[in-house]
Amino acid sequence: MSPADQTLLHAVRADDADGVRAALADGARTEARDRHERTPLLVAALEDRVAAARALVAAGADVNARDDREDTPWLATGVTGSVAMMRVLLAADPGPDLTLTNRFGGTSLIPAAERGHVDYVREVLRATDVDVDHVNRLGWTALLEAVVLGDGGPAHQEIVKLLISAGAAPHLPDHDGVTPLRHAERRGFEEIAGLLRAVR
Repeated sequence: MSPADQTLLHAVRADDADGVRAALADGARTEARDRHERTPLLVAALEDRVAAARALVAAGADVNARDDREDTPWLATGVTGSVAMMRVLLAADPGPDLTLTNRFGGTSLIPAAERGHVDYVREVLRATDVDVDHVNRLGWTALLEAVVLGDGGPAHQEIVKLLISAGAAPHLPDHDGVTPLRHAERRGFEEIAGLLRAVR
C-alpha cells in the first residue's frame, strides 16, 4: 500500500470521515488492498466504522469487493450484526449483490441468524429480497443455523419467528434429512420446537 493508502486505512480505523476524504483527495485508492486483500470499506465494515464507510461509499467504494477469505463489506455485516452499516451499504450505487456468499456458501442472513442478531435479521428481511431459504455448503439455511448453532434463548426464538414470518420453509431438512424441528427437540429448545410445530 502507498503512504496515502496507509493514511486512508488509519482514518478508516479511527472512523474519521474527514480523514478518509482527505486521504482520498491526496491520492489514496478506494480499492487499495491490505495483505489479506481487504479494501478500506471491508475494514470499515468488519470494525463497524460507520462514518468512514459512509465517506467511502460516497466516493464510490465497491460494496462487493472480496478479500482472501471470500468476505465482502456486505457479507461482513451479517457477522457483526450492524444495522447502521447495513443501511450505509444498501445506499451504495450499485448496491450489494445479495447472491454473493461467504466461504461457507452463506448469505449475510445466515451468520446473523446463527449469532442472534435480531435487529439485523429483522431489517435485512424488511429491506431486501434476500433468499430466506438459501442453503450453505454445510446444508443449512438461516433457520437451521439459528436452531443448530443458537442457544435456544429469546434472541434465537425471535429470529425463528422472523424467519417463519418471512416465508422460511420450516420443515426444510439439512443434508442429513434432519429438520429444524428435530434439531430443536434434540437440543431441548422447547420454545423453538413449539414455534416450528405451530407451522403448517
